[in-house]
Amino acid sequence: MNAIAWLEKKAPGFANLSGEEREAIMQFSLLWSLFESGALKTNGNAKAIVDLTAHWGNQGGLANDSFAQALAYFQNRYVENGGFTYHFGHLHFRNGDRQELVERVLRGETDAPADIAAAVLIIVFRYRNNYLHGMKWAYELKGQLGNFTTANAALMKALEFYDAHGSAP
Repeated sequence: MNAIAWLEKKAPGFANLSGEEREAIMQFSLLWSLFESGALKTNGNAKAIVDLTAHWGNQGGLANDSFAQALAYFQNRYVENGGFTYHFGHLHFRNGDRQELVERVLRGETDAPADIAAAVLIIVFRYRNNYLHGMKWAYELKGQLGNFTTANAALMKALEFYDAHGSAP
């Protein structure tokens, strides 16, 4: 039996996912693994992300719009009428995850390219933790296509910056 057939029988909600949803989730796993192993030097955490994006900014590689599409998606999902939506709490920030930076960026209080890139990638990092540590399975992965599609695009953009500017020293 292959893994997909097994998951369809055993994993809550997996059989109800569309092919597009399954593909986005599988791509996310591969892209995150590549990003963490290279750009983050196998040290996936918010500090490493902030250091990485600061390095890219210092190299002159980031512009205000480098992660504009992901930022717009995340602002739409997580900010409403100046406050944060129900979904924002489900990112499950932990100590050290730089939640305050993410909040400032989402509210538009900073437009520094390194801050924007860091906030986007920290949200993607929270998706990684919530997905790989099982929290997203509690929702049976419902309603996650936009999240994973956006995260995948941000990771591909980040990997391009890594190719061009390397990782933080």
